[in-house]
Amino acid sequence: MEFTVKKYSQLTLDELYALLQLRCAVFVVEQNCPYQDLDGKDRNAYHVFAKAEDGSIKACLRFFEKDADTAYMGRVITVDRGTGMGAKLLKAGIAAVRENTDKKQIYLEAQSYAVGFYEKAGFAVVGEEFDEDGIPHKPMMCNV
Repeated sequence: MEFTVKKYSQLTLDELYALLQLRCAVFVVEQNCPYQDLDGKDRNAYHVFAKAEDGSIKACLRFFEKDADTAYMGRVITVDRGTGMGAKLLKAGIAAVRENTDKKQIYLEAQSYAVGFYEKAGFAVVGEEFDEDGIPHKPMMCNV
């Protein structure tokens, strides 16, 4: 499955709808975590995603500028978990940061249960665990 990298302004309406639909289904409904997914940051983000033949999104993430040297990556999700798709998505996301920005590192806030997943991709915990919307998270960083 191929990954597409697009800025917000390049997304079609159907792509944007499918991205938001997947994020809501997992981060709000599945995780029973009511939070404001539409945070205004999508407009400044690159979106990395893979589509199924029916147009549904199978995996996605977004990244945007955190500061002069750092990209902020988030909303990392795959539909088919345990298949290796997540590792491919993360690899594509890191490559997209490298190819589309001059950032030297990537910061993300991982749900604590997923720290091992991110460590396999080169991220390291850089701070204490914290609560985000009732879910434990850890700040992580990797070099691009």
